[in-house]
Amino acid sequence: MKYEPCVYIVDDDDAVRKSLGLLMKSVGLEYRGFESAGAFLEAYDPADAGCLVLDVRMAGMSGIDLHKELLDRHYIIPVIFITGHGDVNMAVDAMKSGAVDFIQKPFSDQALLDRVNHALSMDKDGRKTLAQKDELERRSDSLTPREKEVMELIVDGHPNKVVAHRLGISERTIEIHRSRVMKKLGANSLAHLVRMAVRLRETH
Repeated sequence: MKYEPCVYIVDDDDAVRKSLGLLMKSVGLEYRGFESAGAFLEAYDPADAGCLVLDVRMAGMSGIDLHKELLDRHYIIPVIFITGHGDVNMAVDAMKSGAVDFIQKPFSDQALLDRVNHALSMDKDGRKTLAQKDELERRSDSLTPREKEVMELIVDGHPNKVVAHRLGISERTIEIHRSRVMKKLGANSLAHLVRMAVRLRETH
């Protein structure tokens, strides 16, 4: 399968969008720019490969809110946040929720390109795993019964605390199981894990 990614740039500053677009073009990467979160959501097809370079602060729906919406829809596109100095804590919290990285203004072209290339590598690997049913089932078979229980509850939307209570074990133990599940399946985010679980359910 040929991998043809696109770098999606969402920023309400026209000059920033154009500048980042020219940077992507200079290294041969396809890109599309959007002036708002809403415009991106309307145009984006989750089947399309790539990554998202997203400004934290925007008029209307913020970058943080867009990221939450992508998570709610279980879209696996990797997200890189562009942040100002005062937005670093928000970006760190977003990474805990599944964002790939953040880069603080001002940044060098190479620093952003390094993050974009890393995100595209993650996206390529993630989509490849989802496409290979046999490989996904092999990875799933490596899970212990308890890990499968934890995975099912997590992908159904239950937080660690609820899963721990339901299974009668500590929240810390759930975190360990969750980490092992992610590693064994090769999931790079919760959204990716959910898509894997859905794929597995379709094959059984």
